[in-house]
Amino acid sequence: MAESRLPASSGFTVIRYRLTNGLELALLPAPETPAVAVNLSFQVGSVDETPGRTGFAHLFEHMMFQGSAQVASGEHMSMIEAAGGNVNAFTSTDRTVYHECVPIGALELVLWLEADRLRSLAVTQENLDAQRDVVTQEKRQRYDNRPYGDLLAELVGQHFGPDHPYGHLPIGSMEDLAAAGLDDVAAFHATWYRPSHAKLVICGGIDAEKTIALVEQHFSDLENASPPPRETITTPTLDGGDLTLTGDVPHPLLYCSWQAPAAGDPDQLALELGLSILSEGHASRLHRRLVRESGLAHEVHGTVLGHLRAPSIASLSARPADGVDTRDLAEAFAHELAVLDSPSEQELDRAKAQYERSWLSELATVEDRAEAAAEAWATWGDPALVNRRLADLAAVTPDDVSRVLANQPSLSQLHYLPKDAS
Repeated sequence: MAESRLPASSGFTVIRYRLTNGLELALLPAPETPAVAVNLSFQVGSVDETPGRTGFAHLFEHMMFQGSAQVASGEHMSMIEAAGGNVNAFTSTDRTVYHECVPIGALELVLWLEADRLRSLAVTQENLDAQRDVVTQEKRQRYDNRPYGDLLAELVGQHFGPDHPYGHLPIGSMEDLAAAGLDDVAAFHATWYRPSHAKLVICGGIDAEKTIALVEQHFSDLENASPPPRETITTPTLDGGDLTLTGDVPHPLLYCSWQAPAAGDPDQLALELGLSILSEGHASRLHRRLVRESGLAHEVHGTVLGHLRAPSIASLSARPADGVDTRDLAEAFAHELAVLDSPSEQELDRAKAQYERSWLSELATVEDRAEAAAEAWATWGDPALVNRRLADLAAVTPDDVSRVLANQPSLSQLHYLPKDAS
């Protein structure tokens, strides 16, 4: 068991501790708050699934609330809410996260609940069938019966083939889930849901020594098992190309995308600032040139779909103005990127100010602060790096931004058109 401390003078105090069974703990004491946030991350996401066995990571986001040895189905949520807290979970390509925020007096309840379901989750045929139906309904609501619901999957498919680990969304394939047997699902759970593959972040008005003792009390008897290896991804990516979709949508959309640095790459921050300079707010370059001056678009946006173990996907999107063809808008995007010069100090300062405001807002609550530390831990291997973000932000130069934006292997186009416009 090892413990390390980051001095409070350099930011939030971060205390790390490791149990003998491999569970890693990070504490962020916040004496000023009466609440405590618990963030338990398992280093498994849709990237860890195999062809024909997709959707399992997301399935367990639901299965984990279906009961364990001492907790009946649904009681995890009801007990947290009865204590005055909230609870939720999410699945990404790289992580599955379970998080609660409760009054300080309910911390031991949360740890007891989390340890019990990690020790004895009810992976039964009844629960599998019920949650498989829940996921199917979720997919219908979020993807199948929603305007532009297939856009994200198609965008990802431009850069990663169906057999690539990042080639499918966390929701997975309903055909794969329908074909999955209880043994398949139980094997996935046994492989990934182990203390040596989990990171526990606790943030709030806690006493560090007492909290470590509570974690030892509730988690130390869990089996010590080495985490499964996560092999280097060697599957090639795709060139992207040009794709046109049609559907029952209210207006056309254009997405121009390219492969960008992985989430942990030092250039990721410069990329985010560059997209902000291009597309965030009415003072951004693309809004000024394509919306206000040329009238080609009603709105423009930029975003990054981050991946830890393969290239991320950066994209610029726009809703064309009435009567404007998406291909004319794509040409305008390509032109603006081709003639892109280094941003001015004023542009970069504005982007940094927007980022800093958003970042400080995220750190204002113990729940979001815990997730920020957990994300830093997963991305860079150290939760204390949550304290470095603003220093890294200040260090980005105009040349960094122009270099990262200029490094586009190829610009892919996705044109989403209403059916009557095709």
